[in-house]
Amino acid sequence: MKLSDFSYYLPEELIAQTPLTNRSASRLLVMDRKTGAYEDKHFEDILDYFQPGDCLIANDSRVIPARLQAKRPTGGAVEIFLLRPYGEDRWECLVKPGRNAREGQILLLGDLTATVESVTEEGNRVIAFTCAEGDVTDKLKALGEVPLPPYIHEKLADAERYQTVYSKAEGSVAAPTAGLHFTPELLAALKEKGVNIGYVTLHVGLGTFRPVKVEDPTTHKMHSEYYILPKETADLINRTKAAGGRITAVGTTATRVLETAGREGLPLKEGSGETDIFIYPGFEFAVIDRLITNFHLPESTLIMLISAFSRREHILKAYEHAVQERYRFFSFGDAMFLK
Repeated sequence: MKLSDFSYYLPEELIAQTPLTNRSASRLLVMDRKTGAYEDKHFEDILDYFQPGDCLIANDSRVIPARLQAKRPTGGAVEIFLLRPYGEDRWECLVKPGRNAREGQILLLGDLTATVESVTEEGNRVIAFTCAEGDVTDKLKALGEVPLPPYIHEKLADAERYQTVYSKAEGSVAAPTAGLHFTPELLAALKEKGVNIGYVTLHVGLGTFRPVKVEDPTTHKMHSEYYILPKETADLINRTKAAGGRITAVGTTATRVLETAGREGLPLKEGSGETDIFIYPGFEFAVIDRLITNFHLPESTLIMLISAFSRREHILKAYEHAVQERYRFFSFGDAMFLK
């Protein structure tokens, strides 16, 4: 298995720059993951592929306003990108430019003071935020902006369009984008049909955009992300499987939570912690039966995951069809359903 095995041709103009007005109006490429047969649908048609007793599991993580503009005491501009909390009012951050962001460096953000406490092995900074009055967390939210992926160059008119309608657990620096297609109405229609909906949390880190740089993907070091599998969700999945229902994961993030838990065997147990699970062809899935996902970057860990769930040849053929049919790609793009 080589990195180049997961490459495909994508015209730049097919990278969606803005979301559709109606979330569920996106197109949906439905594919039989075993045979590779596919058909063109719209996302609203997803309802037709569920039966009473099936289960849908989604990631309820919410994107935080992680991008902050700061200044050095000398006046130089600095960008601080919040990665993960590191204790009370302290965060692990990216700092750009980071050359002079040494221990003890002071950065200013309005009436917030940011002090570089240490430098991590990866070159990130642990920063302590303080203010004379008020709540640091509230001020960070007010000063920050929701970050968009580097391949999106358009300004987002409504920041809520980069959040799922069910997001509630703040902590991600990128959206679990497969869930962006769901509307409250579509979720209600699924429930009315007898589909049970459960939630997990996985806080998407900046590592989701980190390219694979080694020719042998199996030697790639996967980023670690914090997850929560609540007891009620674990119980729901166990009941569904016992009754013969199917588990459909919304996106690669929900998949990583469920398959992390699945490594401990079935029935699933509640749990939380860090996961660096790397799913690529040859992986044996223990929990999910079906997967709703977006179209992913060439040579990414995400296209490797969906290739593991189907077959690499099937995925690349479906992607070639999607390019020919002018599907929209990546975060604000169209969706794929592997059944």
